[in-house]
Amino acid sequence: MPRIVGVDVPNDKSVWIALTYIHGVGKFSARRILKEARIEDDVKAGKLSEDEVSRITQIIDREFIVEGQLRRQISQNIARLRDIACYRGIRHRRGLPVRGQQTQSNARTRKGKKKTVAGKKGVKEMR
Repeated sequence: MPRIVGVDVPNDKSVWIALTYIHGVGKFSARRILKEARIEDDVKAGKLSEDEVSRITQIIDREFIVEGQLRRQISQNIARLRDIACYRGIRHRRGLPVRGQQTQSNARTRKGKKKTVAGKKGVKEMR
């Protein structure tokens, strides 16, 4: 397995797919990196030479925020939103959807398992 930016990428996949295993590199970015490094998209990751791997690593280090640094930056951004108590920060704090999604009938992923609340029992009127 070639090691790119501290991540083991799979040998048997095409290079552009293997690069997406790096947190912060998607399909579009992977293709852009390979174009700049002058490497074919369909080459298997295991067939890359040391020179090609180092070119890819240099491009990623120079132009992208990836892996631990990106995760840290995202968590700091969320912490900042929580601290200033803006709407998005409050939604993060409560574990609800942040981007305006409907919550009355959906959002089970964010809200978790249903918490059934007992309804009022029918009280019979006495006359």
